[in-house]
Amino acid sequence: MPSLTDKPEVIFEEDDLPYEEEIIRNPYSVKCWMRYIEYKQNGPKSVLNMIYERALKELPGSYKLWYNYLRERRKQVKGKCITEPGFEEVNNCHERALVFMHKMPRIWLDYCQFLVSQCKITRSRRTFDRALRALPITQHPRIWPLYLRFARNLPLPETAIRVYRRYLKLSPENAEEYIDYLRSVHRLDEAAVRLAAVVNDESFVSKEGKSNYQLWHELCDLISQNPDKVKSLNVGAIIRGGLTRFTDQLGKLWCSLADYYIRSGHLEKARDVYEEAVQTVVTVRDFTQVFDSYAHTEETVIAAKMETTAEMGQDEEEDIDLELRLARFEQLIARRPLLLNSVLLRQNPHNVHEWHKRVKLYEGKPRQIINTYTEAVQTVDPMKATGKPNSLWISFAKFYEENEQLDDARTIFEKATKVNYKQVDELAGVWCEYGEMELRHENYEQALHILRKATAIPSKKAEYFDSSEPVQNRVYKSLKVWSMLADLEESLGTFQSTKAVYDRIIDLRIATPQIIINYAMFLEEHNYFEESFKAYERGIALFRWPNVYDIWNTYLTKFIDRYGGKKLERARDLFEQALDGCPAKFAKTIYLLYAKLEEEFGLARHAMAVYERATEAVETTERHHMFNIYIKRAAEIYGVTHTRAIYQKAIEVLPDEHSREMCQRFADMESKLGEIDRARAIYSYCSQICDPRMTPAFWQTWKEFEIRHGNEDTIREMLRIKRSVQATYNTQVNFMSSQMLKATANATGTVSDLAPGQSGVDDMRMLEQKAQQLAAEAEQDKPRPKDKILFVRSDTSRTELAELAKQANPDEIDIDDEDDEEEDEGGEPEEVQLEQKSVPTAVFGGLKQD
Repeated sequence: MPSLTDKPEVIFEEDDLPYEEEIIRNPYSVKCWMRYIEYKQNGPKSVLNMIYERALKELPGSYKLWYNYLRERRKQVKGKCITEPGFEEVNNCHERALVFMHKMPRIWLDYCQFLVSQCKITRSRRTFDRALRALPITQHPRIWPLYLRFARNLPLPETAIRVYRRYLKLSPENAEEYIDYLRSVHRLDEAAVRLAAVVNDESFVSKEGKSNYQLWHELCDLISQNPDKVKSLNVGAIIRGGLTRFTDQLGKLWCSLADYYIRSGHLEKARDVYEEAVQTVVTVRDFTQVFDSYAHTEETVIAAKMETTAEMGQDEEEDIDLELRLARFEQLIARRPLLLNSVLLRQNPHNVHEWHKRVKLYEGKPRQIINTYTEAVQTVDPMKATGKPNSLWISFAKFYEENEQLDDARTIFEKATKVNYKQVDELAGVWCEYGEMELRHENYEQALHILRKATAIPSKKAEYFDSSEPVQNRVYKSLKVWSMLADLEESLGTFQSTKAVYDRIIDLRIATPQIIINYAMFLEEHNYFEESFKAYERGIALFRWPNVYDIWNTYLTKFIDRYGGKKLERARDLFEQALDGCPAKFAKTIYLLYAKLEEEFGLARHAMAVYERATEAVETTERHHMFNIYIKRAAEIYGVTHTRAIYQKAIEVLPDEHSREMCQRFADMESKLGEIDRARAIYSYCSQICDPRMTPAFWQTWKEFEIRHGNEDTIREMLRIKRSVQATYNTQVNFMSSQMLKATANATGTVSDLAPGQSGVDDMRMLEQKAQQLAAEAEQDKPRPKDKILFVRSDTSRTELAELAKQANPDEIDIDDEDDEEEDEGGEPEEVQLEQKSVPTAVFGGLKQD
């Protein structure tokens, strides 16, 4: 091959002359040489190479010429056998190029890749090294990926390991890549050392996004699963260092440490590790991981032992070691609830519920139970406790009581009363249980003494809710203790001592309405009636509505039962006091009791006045019921005629649904009294709040009334009113529908889209359609809609009207065709609007006109 110093023989063709002349004129122009090369691109390769050589002789520092030349030479040998001499010539070209292009990383990369493709390992490695030495360090990241890929593919890992070590000096953040390679070539010892260095480097940031905890677990798995290959590290110290470092997820680390000893053949050390783990972990998840691994290990060892014994032909029953292992495994399974309870208590030593569960786990073992209770009451801080810490003391004392050791139980209770609980109720519970224990063993005087001691006023008084003071200074205001003391005094003490207890409760202002009632009942049982009434009055002074309701109710009932009508004025004063400020919710009972008093012992008119006040004072939902009672009592006392004014008032004040019912009852009463006109006036009034479509029962009732008592005119009037009412309700519905349609049209833009003058027409058309639809729905039930009655559009035809009239009065009514003469010329009946029927005050005075 010709070199730059040779003088090759140049053979020109006729077409080459323009290019040659241009080169002669501009020998240092890269563009001229590139045009010439491009022209010769499809010619013989030797000629093309010669032109490149001539160009490079003139321009040896041109990167463009060298790059294209080397690429052309590599393309010429592509696909050929690597033993051909052409490859070496190309290598020499690269070497000559690097004399001038040694700072160009692309030339180095192409040359190294070309050498790697020729499987020249040593020359490739040396060329990579030369490239790293020649190029500035900022260009090294372009070389290393190819270099490392070449090194990883070598048959022996030693070269790659040395290359990686050099690489990590420049890029230590890529240590994970090196560790993965070491694990792939089974160099686990160095991999563990590198991984340990990474874990200990706090500034290391994983490119794979792994946390330091995950790297720890990888290290632990690596060294625990390969104890025979990892020799350079102290496995136990490393894993225990992780245990102190990661305190929230210890289960897997403990299992890794035990697994290391198991794989090393140290089963007893592994068992010690498991025992240490189940007694130190503080989460249920870690405990589950460790315990399951522990149990699995024991099962595996037992299974292997049984298999070995069977192969050796030994009797399994005579193998002491196997029996020992089986017994140990059974004990481990039996200990699981207790171990789990220990974990929960380590997690929260102030969990009262878990201490109680621990006691149950020791059932049948009194010594362990006592030790557990002792540890519990010493460990649990009442201010931090979850649950009620006083229950531990109470259960501890009951344990001694159940074992007939009352002195020890009393000692426990005495200590429990000196504990500074968080809430007063907890100390009160201890005192009450203390007294209950003495009562169970019939030590009544001792029980009284205990509760009197609990309620004694301390030297330093404190408010019940003053948390800055200890509970011992506040328990004297505990109603729980006072209530038990009052019960004991009633059963075991004297009248004076019991009365003193109740008086003290009231003086401390801790009484409840039930306490007041109990006190009054106690006094009543001992025939101190006036004292009991004073107790009620003291309770009334303490409380406000609604808490005072039970006291008033009991007080008034007892007073009436005691005196009846003997102290009527006093009873009236009590009722007036009770009703002063009484909420409407509780007024009904008191008013009924008041009215009953007046009926039995007072005046009837006073009772009626009470009933009338009650109809205004009770809740709106109760007024209907109250009016019914009022009407019933008035009818029984004064007669039914006296109820007219009550009916009228009820119709005025009650809602429509109840007012309709009152009107029908009122009309029924008047018809029974023979006051037909009154009843008809009531029906006429009520019809104005009865839509025929919603209340057909009312119109049916009125129709039956007119059939029994009316005539042709009254029936026609009833039908006219019905038609007018129906038209009124239809008009209201149509008006609301028009408003809704208008709002809908504005919202959807329908009206605005119409031309001027069209929106009103379309609105009217929509309203007419809606009105026709409503009218059709209202007239669906008409049997013969074509029949018409003069002045009336009703649901009843003329024939039906005649039949109804004949049923009412067959001797007088005879409907003929003369009524047709009163129709208009158009053939349509006259439209009659409903006019308000004036009801004389003498007939139905006071009714509200719509």
